[in-house]
Amino acid sequence: MDRYLITEMVFPFIFGVGAFTTLAMAIGSLFELVRLIAESGLPIQVALQVFVLRAPEMIVLTFPMSMLLASLLAFGRLSGDSEITALRACGVNLYRMILPALILSLGVTGVTFVFNEQVVPVANRQAAITLNRALNRTQPDFRQENILYQEFAEIPQRDGEGQVITRQGLARQFYARSFDGQQMRGIVVLDFSNENLNQIVLAQSGEWQPEENRWLFRDGTSYVVSPEGTYSNIVTFSQQEIQLSRAPLDLAQEVRRPEEMNITELSHYIEVISRSGDDQQVRRLQVNLHQKVAIPFACLTFVLVGVPLGFRPTRTSSSLGLGLSVLIIFGYYVFSFITQALGQIGALGPEVAAWLPNGVGSLTGLALLYRANR
Repeated sequence: MDRYLITEMVFPFIFGVGAFTTLAMAIGSLFELVRLIAESGLPIQVALQVFVLRAPEMIVLTFPMSMLLASLLAFGRLSGDSEITALRACGVNLYRMILPALILSLGVTGVTFVFNEQVVPVANRQAAITLNRALNRTQPDFRQENILYQEFAEIPQRDGEGQVITRQGLARQFYARSFDGQQMRGIVVLDFSNENLNQIVLAQSGEWQPEENRWLFRDGTSYVVSPEGTYSNIVTFSQQEIQLSRAPLDLAQEVRRPEEMNITELSHYIEVISRSGDDQQVRRLQVNLHQKVAIPFACLTFVLVGVPLGFRPTRTSSSLGLGLSVLIIFGYYVFSFITQALGQIGALGPEVAAWLPNGVGSLTGLALLYRANR
């Protein structure tokens, strides 16, 4: 029975992947590439290459959709042909019937997760590089100008009664005018680690020393600022080792979008950004991070919704199943877009924003399954 039920779902699933991917690619990439061919002279062969490279990202989104369609069509046909009734007459309840679908959905979830981790980031990055080269856009592998990094920490401050307390505040600000991939030039470091500005370091150039785990600044001047705001000590140097975080280098070297990173790379980037105190960007990236796991598990959610809907006694035709799938998918992704926006503004936690659509969908599916089994 298990093999039979899985076989019934495989062919609608393959059909769904093809149909939904074609639709998603037409909406998401085809029109843009046609416009670039007409307006910017993008070569057709390059457009085809970019089109193929963008396909993996769309395929990841269509796997959950296809599981919903497969569930509706497979169990709808079984119900329409009274095979569900026959199985129930043999003592097989609906919870047992859904088990093969859940096993298949877990397998597809694993494939989706691996595909999203290993293939999608590389393909998206290569698509961006290919398109920019063809359009003569320069997109270096690092930021070349105006690298600004702010580091926040607990800063000792005096309250109104003169007591020393610690508060979260700006500890250091690092600025570099330019970066060539190895050296930064036109460096300015402001140190606020003792409540007020207490040191300024200017340097013509600087580079990160991985062996020493510190920066080496060259041809610069260090200004020690007194509490009154005057320079109490000025020191010039030809080269000097500075104990600072390597976060400015990490920030300068990372120019990829979240869609071009896997979970490990995105987690590291979030760690770098979190030190800068940019809470809004951190929240946005954290939502993206949790969605990289939540989206594959939508396969399981859609099976829980699709199977009980397929148990209806009326025969589910392919056109009706496809239409119902599109309606459910539209509602799911609208809700997902809303929770994502709420997560980015801080109204919801990143985990809740990413997983709430799956949670609501799964609970709805379980309620439908319980009702169908009564």
